[in-house]
Amino acid sequence: MSGESGLDPRVLVFDVNETLSDFTALRSRFEDVGAPADLMATWFAALLRDGFALTAAGTYGDFASLALDGLRTLLPVVPEWSGDTEAAARHIMDGLTHLEVHPDVPPGVRKLYEAGFRLVTMTNGNAALTRRLLAGAGLDEYFEAMLDVSGPRCWKPAPAAYRYAVEQAGVRPEQALMVAVHPWDVDGALRAGLAGAWLRRDAAVYPTTMTRPTYVVQDLPELAEVLVAAQE
Repeated sequence: MSGESGLDPRVLVFDVNETLSDFTALRSRFEDVGAPADLMATWFAALLRDGFALTAAGTYGDFASLALDGLRTLLPVVPEWSGDTEAAARHIMDGLTHLEVHPDVPPGVRKLYEAGFRLVTMTNGNAALTRRLLAGAGLDEYFEAMLDVSGPRCWKPAPAAYRYAVEQAGVRPEQALMVAVHPWDVDGALRAGLAGAWLRRDAAVYPTTMTRPTYVVQDLPELAEVLVAAQE
């Protein structure tokens, strides 16, 4: 664990994809259609790339459309694959509605809420899927807002995406802490004036080329412990 003293965030802004939601189950969806499970990581990385690229070009593409386009591009080039691309893509996309949260999320969210922090989500994905994910885990009541990038019409890590989240929460950037498993998301939030907490999970190293996180923790319960201790 590492962090900085003197910070008093009022609002915790959570990334959703892979931070709260566990994408592991999507691997079996790729296998269901005859593709290798490891293609899931390639697809998701390409999806983020395309969302970032459109934002950098000054335009916007929604998560579902880019996700489908990515599958339509990747599946036909899988060696010895000859399935129905459209049906396979839809089957994989349906898996997004059945994801579950990581095991550390329920206890961590409850501890943070009980400590008095305001909780919101801000995803490059879809707020409706966020609501479904959190409701399935019995956690939706702890979040006062579930936001996505259709509001600012630009993907994180663009500064406007973080500004939109804090504006919706009614606080200044310095009063908010971004919580994410992705270093690029933490870096983007820090550059936009928020504090940033990196959830290490199974990762060992934070990129040296990115802004140093305010907090580095293994999981959400540890983040709760650190933030509560900082208030004392």
